Amino acid sequence: MTNTKFIAYYRVSTDKQGRSGLGLEAQRKAVLDYLNGNGCGTISEFTEVESGKKDNRPQLNKALAACRLHHATLVIAKLDRLSRNQQFLMGLVNSGVDVVFCDLPDVPPGATGRFILQQMASVAELERGLISERTKAALARSTKKLGGFRGYVPSDEDRTKAAQAKAEKATSRDGALGPELERLKAEGVTSLRALADGLNQRGIPAPRGGDWKATSVKRLLNRIAA
Repeated sequence: MTNTKFIAYYRVSTDKQGRSGLGLEAQRKAVLDYLNGNGCGTISEFTEVESGKKDNRPQLNKALAACRLHHATLVIAKLDRLSRNQQFLMGLVNSGVDVVFCDLPDVPPGATGRFILQQMASVAELERGLISERTKAALARSTKKLGGFRGYVPSDEDRTKAAQAKAEKATSRDGALGPELERLKAEGVTSLRALADGLNQRGIPAPRGGDWKATSVKRLLNRIAA
């Protein structure tokens, strides 16, 4: 790495964790191991005591400001589930600050890394939006009747619309994943197993959640080619 200045950002979920170091020390160790491997160290650290579900991150804002001041790279120990961190990721993308993740070493600092983060955030935003739409639709159906039978028997039209929505979701997500596969192939990653490992390392969930397998990558490639 050409930039030897790094500023670390940590997040713990509760005040108790912040005092006891539960989780915090593990994050510090991950950052230390990562930077020592590159012959570097941090010039400053910022610790957020906040739930991952909340977007208010004052310590993150301070860390980004410090990075801009020192022309430093922000280093983060671990990127959690993207569905909970879409706003967090987009804030990093729009900050103009270079960011590296210890658990995603293949995402480099610089313009390329920011582009990859933007794609990951786009996938997270799509999935969160679809979940919200399904939840609202289910609540609307359940409140149509206040008494008696509160279940819902879908009509043939409902089933058709549901199938279409599911197909559109799959198509949208496949389209977002296509460029990611092309970047992996350009790096020399060609086997199904290696492509699956590459997607897992980038923190991208499989269609049904969990890790990618060679078989799920093969199905994805078949859908894209169809």
